[in-house]
This record gives sequence, C-alpha cells and structure tokens, in this order.
Amino acid sequence: MDSARGQLLIAGPTLQDPNFWRTVVLVVEHTADGALGLVLNRPSQSKVGKAVPQLVALTDPEDDVLIGGPVNRSAVIVLADFEDPEAAALIAFGSVGVLSSDAASDLADAHVRQARVFAGHSGWGPGQLDGELERGDWFLEPAQHDDAFTEAPEHLWQTVLERKGGSYTLVARMPDDPSLN
Repeated sequence: MDSARGQLLIAGPTLQDPNFWRTVVLVVEHTADGALGLVLNRPSQSKVGKAVPQLVALTDPEDDVLIGGPVNRSAVIVLADFEDPEAAALIAFGSVGVLSSDAASDLADAHVRQARVFAGHSGWGPGQLDGELERGDWFLEPAQHDDAFTEAPEHLWQTVLERKGGSYTLVARMPDDPSLN
C-alpha cells in the first residue's frame, strides 16, 4: 500500500455517493489502519465568526466553515499553513497540516500563516480507501498550497482536473447529468 497522504482525491464521475460527488479531498493521514481527509470544496452556510468565534484569531470571521466530510460533523478541525510544521498535530504536505487541540486552546502560540475551519472529516477503515482507488472512484493529484486555501472552493474540482490536463479536462467539463447533453 502506498500512502496517499498529501494527495488530493478527486471524485471521479462514477462516484455516486452524495457525500463525495464532485469533491476534492485532501488526504491528511493514510496508513494500514485507515485514512483521514478533509473535503476542500464544500462550504457550509455557517461563517467562522458565528459558528466558532474562538477561531477568528486564525481566520477571517466571514470565512465559510467547510464541511470536511460526513464523519463527526459536530467536531471542528483546523487545517493550517504552519510557520513551524513541528507545531502541527499531523502534517499533510509541506507546512500544511492539522492544528492540535492544544494549539487551538492557545491560539497565540499556534504560529500559523493561514487557516481553514472544517466541520467534520472524511474517514476510511483499513483498506477501504485502497479499494476505492483500485476501483477508480478517485483520481489522485499532489496537493498544492492553493488547493487547501483556495478563495473559490466551489470551483476546485474543475480547477484541479483541468490542471491534470489530458482526458481529465474533458471530465472537468462534463455536465452534472451527461444524459442532458
């Protein structure tokens, strides 16, 4: 098993699960025990300033809280670009990782350059993500800083597929329902 940590999972057109339809998921952890990721392109109707005001020191109060996935949506996870990656609970890639609960309680010592707030996460049991990758449910692409902190999350699925190029560009331009084409 090759770890997909630091990769983007881009939902393929055959992935019909409504939780993941046309999503881009940043894989934060992937081991033999399972995987954890955050959906990067599902803004909620909630703003950080209203939903989790204690985190406005890290992000704009008008930023959307993103829906990180269907697992434990009442839990808050902060994805951040760290000045010192050692301060992260988990590093996904480069200096981008998850803020520890200790750092979240003392934001003055968090040492983050940028942050994004998520409600819930995506999770896979042992071997589950590997099976989905083998089936072709997901396309893989190395994550870039701008993917994690995009100003236009609603366009990320198309943007990343177009960046991959080739036949992925065609997938990016598919209508929601190809039978209506």
